[in-house]
Amino acid sequence: VQLQASGGGLVQAGGSLRLSCVASIRGFSAFSVYQMAWYRQAPGKQRELVGTITTGGTTNYADSVKGRFTISRDNAEKTVYLQMNSLKAEDTAVYYCKADMATMTFWGQGTLVTVSS
Repeated sequence: VQLQASGGGLVQAGGSLRLSCVASIRGFSAFSVYQMAWYRQAPGKQRELVGTITTGGTTNYADSVKGRFTISRDNAEKTVYLQMNSLKAEDTAVYYCKADMATMTFWGQGTLVTVSS
């Protein structure tokens, strides 16, 4: 599985961005069987979980983004989205998508989000 994240950029505090992560899958497994997640890594900090979406569409979020960020998925398009609203300077980070299926984990390359205050 190869994951391509996009949609990052520079935005003012209070603004919105939508990140996308498109999966390219070899073999017979469908995108729908992968649990997806978004992580982020701010400069000088460890990578942290932003949120997850299960194969059934159930979502969970870190407390720091709850109520502001929304994860969704389009299995037909093999894409997971991260809608980010009311952005804050502390949301500045490289955002990564991750796919999990059984014992396999795949990471995307990351997309940079910079929020100016």
